[in-house]
Amino acid sequence: MPRRRQRHMPGSGSDGTEDSDSSAEREQTNSSESDGTMPKRQRLTRASTRLSQSSQDAPDSKRAADHDESPPLTPTGNAPSSESELDISSPNASHDESQAKDQANRDSDKDLSHRPKRRRCHETYNFNMKCPTPGCNSLGHLTGKHERHFAVSGCPLYHNLSADECKVKAISREKQEEEVKGQEENNSRHATRHQSGFKWGKLLLETAIMQEKLTPTSKQSRYKEQVAEIRKGRNSGLQKEQKEKHMEHRQTHGNTREPLLENITSEYDLELFRKAQARASEDLEKLRIQGQITEGSNMIKTILFGRYELDTWYHSPYPEEYARLGRLYVCEFCLKYMKSQTILRRHMAKCVWKHPPGDEVYRKGAISVFEVDGKKNKIYCQNLCLLAKLFLDHKTLYYDVEPFLFYVMTEADNTGCHLVGYFSKEKNSFLNYNVSCILTMPQYMRQGFGKMLIDFSYLLSKVEEKVGSPERPLSDLGLISYRSYWKEVLLRYMYNFQGKEISIKEISQETAVNPVDIVSTLQSLQMLKYWKGKHLVLKRQDLIDEWRAKEIKRGNSNKTIEPSSLKWTPPKGT
Repeated sequence: MPRRRQRHMPGSGSDGTEDSDSSAEREQTNSSESDGTMPKRQRLTRASTRLSQSSQDAPDSKRAADHDESPPLTPTGNAPSSESELDISSPNASHDESQAKDQANRDSDKDLSHRPKRRRCHETYNFNMKCPTPGCNSLGHLTGKHERHFAVSGCPLYHNLSADECKVKAISREKQEEEVKGQEENNSRHATRHQSGFKWGKLLLETAIMQEKLTPTSKQSRYKEQVAEIRKGRNSGLQKEQKEKHMEHRQTHGNTREPLLENITSEYDLELFRKAQARASEDLEKLRIQGQITEGSNMIKTILFGRYELDTWYHSPYPEEYARLGRLYVCEFCLKYMKSQTILRRHMAKCVWKHPPGDEVYRKGAISVFEVDGKKNKIYCQNLCLLAKLFLDHKTLYYDVEPFLFYVMTEADNTGCHLVGYFSKEKNSFLNYNVSCILTMPQYMRQGFGKMLIDFSYLLSKVEEKVGSPERPLSDLGLISYRSYWKEVLLRYMYNFQGKEISIKEISQETAVNPVDIVSTLQSLQMLKYWKGKHLVLKRQDLIDEWRAKEIKRGNSNKTIEPSSLKWTPPKGT
């Protein structure tokens, strides 16, 4: 008689077969039933004897086992894989009890399947990591919103605070934000909006020359007075005891703790600084949770670039073998990155580059601009993007550089042309973006080079006879630079304007600035007003006079772009 094929039981082995002991007992049982002999009854009798003995010795354990939802264990400690490994109390009740136990096992598996899966620790916190601050137990967070931290940016101890103090400050900040938000909602509820159907690019704006100054609201004036009063009360300098305390703290902890900030400035400014620290720490924590930054991450801390040692601001996707070093050595001419100063010294002895590749399209004095094609000089442009990401937050372009042109600004001396900054631009932009990414190197910031780069990008747009705008989103520093540039352009236009009517379209055509950017700048300067069904541009003479005084004080600065020094024609067929 052919043997019936056995079904795969839920408790069987991973290879699709049952356990060997179970299979052997099944074969023995089947053969006994076919022969009509007594081994099955004898086996059941021995099983019932063992069960009765165990119930007499440990009735409490049997009672506890009856209430246990987990399946019974075999002598090996694994869950039983078939019915043959279960003890049966008597021959007559064997079938009913085995069905009951199978049902209990299925119910138990069902209950376990509906339980929520335990979340792995490394999805939230890596408990093997520790805060690098000496003496810190990684508990608490500077924001007051997290239970643990693993970086100095979120360490309360490094900032000379406790975890409880951080929580109290977080509650106070939330209350202040809720109050400000409620006030803004009340103001917006009572304010009238007349700009819904307004078309900025086509509307002809009338000019209302108003000599009177636009005064701030009473609430803004009171707040300004309060801040001025608070700042008056700050100490002009540290007392002798305070200086000794600060020096002792510095000698004890060195760079492992933040310097003491009390009594250095007013309480108002110190609280603003603490809020900025907490917000930056919260942003870093979000990046860490998203996986963009990991604990003990391969983040380059400093780079040696020419004669400068620069602290980095953000993570850049350099190869892991370089990123894990923490310090990178970069050639300031070809932008090749290296692992050690010895390799950099050998490279500089052999490097023949003294300026960026590409065509020099602008030169005025020591300032030059080179046009570099991402398709022709791919390696250089990729290295430039990796370098820029160390100081930019929103940059996502690293390796796909072929569709872009890079305009690199340099300052020349007797050793070569040193990188000042750059901006990239799409070869064919459907939205007329004249800048995709813009950066001024940290050692050249706050010297006017950022405005020079922006002005140069709009100069190219004028030559192309197009209206340009930077690609969004802008970084924080980029937004500040662009708003300052747009403000200067509009005030210069207002100063030189002698007509009676101003058109947004005419301003845009003359300055190559997008109409949307012009309107947003006018609104920020409070020079746009809705009056008698029309939008008027208010010529604020106080702002114009202030700008003019700064221009006179600045004098003939070399930090301006001269259109006559440009030797460039728009690229075709790129």
